[in-house]
Amino acid sequence: MTATDSVRQPPVLVIMGVSGSGKSTVAGILADQLGWDLAEGDELHPAANVAKVHAGIPLTDDDRRPWLESVSCWITEHTRAGLPGIITCSALKRIYRDRLRVDNVVFVQLAATKDTIGRLGLRAEAGSPTLGSAQPGPSAAPSSDSSQAGEQR
Repeated sequence: MTATDSVRQPPVLVIMGVSGSGKSTVAGILADQLGWDLAEGDELHPAANVAKVHAGIPLTDDDRRPWLESVSCWITEHTRAGLPGIITCSALKRIYRDRLRVDNVVFVQLAATKDTIGRLGLRAEAGSPTLGSAQPGPSAAPSSDSSQAGEQR
């Protein structure tokens, strides 16, 4: 067994779901608890998309291409560096998920209603920098020590 065999590549989670399903809340809490990097996918939309949405104009697949490219770049930066991360993204169409799909990406779809998510009572711990933070927690590349410790549990 080589040193690289003993180190498992951490995943990048794509927290997906319809608007109001709790993507940002769940992703923020997970990032805080795990100490992983977090990105809000909606913040990666180009200004033209933001203007369209504010004007009440639905986005087309063509409008979403540069946004998906930005989300894909964030994911790729993390997977290539061996860093775990969490990013929110509606990714409701298979063609969107296919654009984001690379090794070590896990799609997590939230299918509960907003009310159901609220009754879970998930809250970040007091003093958590995650919710509303641009960059909640630092991620670190896995070490062979942490991987071996996880295998012993």
